[in-house]
Formats: sequence, structure tokens, C-alpha cells
Amino acid sequence: MAFWWPLLVLAAAYALCRLLLLLIPPTVPSIDVDASDVLAKEDSFIYNVSSILTLSTAAETRKGKAAQTDKVQCYEPATMKYLGQFPALTPDEVNEHVAQARKAQKIWAKSSFKQRRQFLQILLKYILEHQDLICEVSSRDTGKTMVDASLCEIMTTCEKITWLLDEGEKWLKPEYSLESSKLFLHDGKVSEYASWSGCFYFRIIQAALSAVGAPENLVHIITGFAETGQALVSSVDKIIFVGSPGVGKMIMKRTSETLIPVTLELGGKDSFIVCEDVDLPSVVQVAVRAALQSSGQNCAGAERFYVHNDIYSAFVSQVVMIVKSICVGPPLSGRYDMGAIYKGAKIAVRGSFGNLSEDSVDQFFPPTVLVNVDHTMKIMQEEAFGPILPIMKFSSDEEAIKLANDSKYGLGCAVFSGNQKRAIRIASQIHCGVAAINDFASSYMCQSLPFGGVKDSGFGRFAGVEGLRACCLVKSVVEDRLWPYIKTVIPKPIQYPVSEHGFEFQQLLVETLYGYSVWDRLRSLVNLIKMVTEQNSAPASNAKTKKRR
Repeated sequence: MAFWWPLLVLAAAYALCRLLLLLIPPTVPSIDVDASDVLAKEDSFIYNVSSILTLSTAAETRKGKAAQTDKVQCYEPATMKYLGQFPALTPDEVNEHVAQARKAQKIWAKSSFKQRRQFLQILLKYILEHQDLICEVSSRDTGKTMVDASLCEIMTTCEKITWLLDEGEKWLKPEYSLESSKLFLHDGKVSEYASWSGCFYFRIIQAALSAVGAPENLVHIITGFAETGQALVSSVDKIIFVGSPGVGKMIMKRTSETLIPVTLELGGKDSFIVCEDVDLPSVVQVAVRAALQSSGQNCAGAERFYVHNDIYSAFVSQVVMIVKSICVGPPLSGRYDMGAIYKGAKIAVRGSFGNLSEDSVDQFFPPTVLVNVDHTMKIMQEEAFGPILPIMKFSSDEEAIKLANDSKYGLGCAVFSGNQKRAIRIASQIHCGVAAINDFASSYMCQSLPFGGVKDSGFGRFAGVEGLRACCLVKSVVEDRLWPYIKTVIPKPIQYPVSEHGFEFQQLLVETLYGYSVWDRLRSLVNLIKMVTEQNSAPASNAKTKKRR
């Protein structure tokens, strides 16, 4: 006891010191980002543009009367106010941007983990201190409410940054094993789609990179239409695309010419299964959030609801009650939806509109609950990407699994049951990339987990270790551990010219390394040593014989 007591005291003191260090806030530099041109103004123009474009001309362009192909026009979905315009880059301009980024990446690839960690810390600090600004920009560009913008943009980004700070270095450092090592080399330029809000986020990233001394032109934003996208796909080193299956197939066709690796997340028709043994009021709240978050424009949102016969009526009744209370309107009112409904189903309830301007009424679609639906209807087969809850009955777990798998999509699923093992058993039989047990889209919030789908939902993963390493070039390196004391040599029996016992030697070598039992391996090793010894002694004997002659 006298021996262990000092060790326990030292261990406790060490733990206390570590705890106190955690309480000391880190010193992180602040950055300034100009946001004067993205803040709301009283007039119809929210973004300052270099060229003069009147609101009437913008409206004509929106209606297709004077469509432009050299400019990307941006509007606020909820009010149709003009946000601004960006150039549609030509293929030559795209190639120049990519060349600049590739040159800068060669410099950044030599940066230390300390420098990268500082960049992430600066970025995280700015996000935390400017949540309202970022959410407002996102809301104007996408029509999301401030709450949805916080859930989708702020929380997800902060979670990713925090995971990278904690785990990034660990998973990007060279890994060593007894036989080999792996190096994770940074890939070159990776493409990502961005919109009007993305141009503002680009400024934030640029400011954070500049603060840590990163090379200029490391990150670029590319705006344009089909011609621009084709040039981008043909010139970068890796594509991570989130969009429709149709465009995903076009990208694959294009990249097949240059063998550029791609990661495709092509939407989904996620199933939401509710067993009869759940806590219904809490599950109903999750179900409505799963369908209506971001106006239903969420690739990981629930689009097919399967509810057990025993609780079907109660589930629909409670969902209807919540949906009736939802008011649709511009983001500043806290409510916003848009989308389309398919014919062929009975409408159980539709939410109400808020006060909308004449120009923006077509941009809204109220939350809608559908019953009496089946798999012959498009609403149960095609991605709606809107605030629609189609609800079907099921009578057994097997039927629920069959219904969930009856889809060309395979991104995710959510299974709810009072018996967690039962929920896991059901989810394990659904053909998809991510699954949530008694939860909705939690796999996307957990940035330590890979995210992606199967079937028409695409392939490849982003987020997590798999997603991080997918943006690297993995190089395997094999070396002699005890070099130069032990070096790899070609055994004499299989050196050129191969001896007459070469194949016999190879057989014994395979049995020595991979024999079924220890005794088989030892027996083969003895025979192997015996063969090598005999072959080494044979030349010596021949030499002595020749010498005697």
C-alpha cells in the first residue's frame, strides 16, 4: 500500500491538471468578413451588383422572357427579391481556376497539422459568433426558417469541425503495422456546388485561410450552367456531387473519359417505420420534423411512412393535428415550404398559408398528409423533395421490410420500436446506406460516421474516416523493419535461372506460412531448411570433387 499510494496521488494530480487546462479557453484569432452586401435592405435589391439590372428586367428574366446565359441570377425564394448575379464562367476560365487551386494545393499539402487545426478553430469561432448572420443568409438563399438553417448549416458544420479537430490528425497521419505502412497524401482540387450563400461562405473560408498564412487561390468558387459544370467535371481530381440520379449519371459518363474518382449522393426516398409498441406522441413529433424540415427539401428526410395497423389511425390523427397548426410563409415569419404534390392519393389535411406577395405565392407549398396510398403511385416511388407525408399500413415486420426495400433508392431509413433489438433487426434488413434506430437522420449529424447510399442513391461516402480519406491518395509502403541488418533477398531456389527444385521450394514455403496447424507449418519449415541446406552444400561438394580431379 505504501508503494501504490504515491502513484495514486500523482495520477489524481495529473488528471486534475488536465481538467484545469480544459477549463482555460484557447486563444483563437478573430477574423473580419464583409457582410454589408448580404444583409437585408428595404428595397428589392439585397445584393450589390456591378452591372445595373432593374427589378422589372429581373422579373422578365425570371419568367423566361430574357434569359441570360452569361450570368447566374439569384432570387430570394420566399419573396422573389433580387439577390444578385454572378458570372457564368467559361471552360477556359474554369481551367484557369483549377490550375491556380492545384498550384496552391501543392504548397498547402506541406502545411502542418497545427496550421490546419488553427484554421479550423478560427472558422469555428467565427461561426459560433455569427450564427444569426449565417442563418439569415442561408434563409434568404434557400427559403429555410432560421431554426432549419441552424440545424442544417450551423450544427452540422460545427459537428464536422469539432470532429476534425479531435480526430483529423489521427486518421491522416501515416499508419504503421508490422508488415507495412500507409501514407495519406492530400488529393488535388475537389469540386463542390455552391449558390449565392456559398459565395458569402467562401469569404469566411478565405479570411480564415489568410489568417493562418495559407497560399492564395487554395479555395475557389465556380458559378455557371451546364457548360461550366462540364468543364469543372473534366478538370478536377475528385468529384463529390449531391444531386439527382440523372445528373449523377452524366457526371459518371464524363469522368469515365479521364478516370476521375467520384462520390455521388443522389437523393433518396427514405422509409420511416413505426411499430405498434412505440411512445406514439414523441414519435409523431419526430415524424413531422423528418418530413417537413427544410420544407421537405432534405435528401435525408423521410418520404415514406409505414405505420403498424394497430396504431395507424391514432398516428394519422396526431400527425394531422400537428400539421393543421403549421403556418406556411416567408422565413422571417418562422414558416416556409415549397414543393409539389402528385395526384392519385387522398389529401387528409393541408396546412395554411401566411401573408404572401403575389410574386412569391407559387414558391410555397403547404405541408400535406396523404393516406390511402400504395406503391403503384409515384408519390411512393419518386423523390418528392417537398413537405409531404404519405402514410401506409403494415401488419408484420416482414411486410414493413419488404415495403421499405421496394424502392430504387437506398439512402437511409428510420425504425421506431419499443424493443430496440427488434428495431435493429428490421433496420439491418433494409438495403440502404444509413439507418437510425428510434431517431431521425442522426447518422448525418454524427460526422464521425460515413454518409452515403446504395442503388439510385449513389455510392461512395463523405463524412467520417471514410469520407476524409476519400479526399486523399492512400499510398501503401512496405519496408524492412530491421534494415540494413535484415534485408529482403530472393531465395536461391527461385533465383534466375530457377533451379529444378524451385517449385518444390515454393510449395514448402506456402505450407510453412499458411499451413492449417502449427505442426503442419513446423514440418514444412524443417523440410524447407533441409532443402536449402542440401542445395547450398551441393555446389561446395561439386567444387571439392573438381578440385581433386
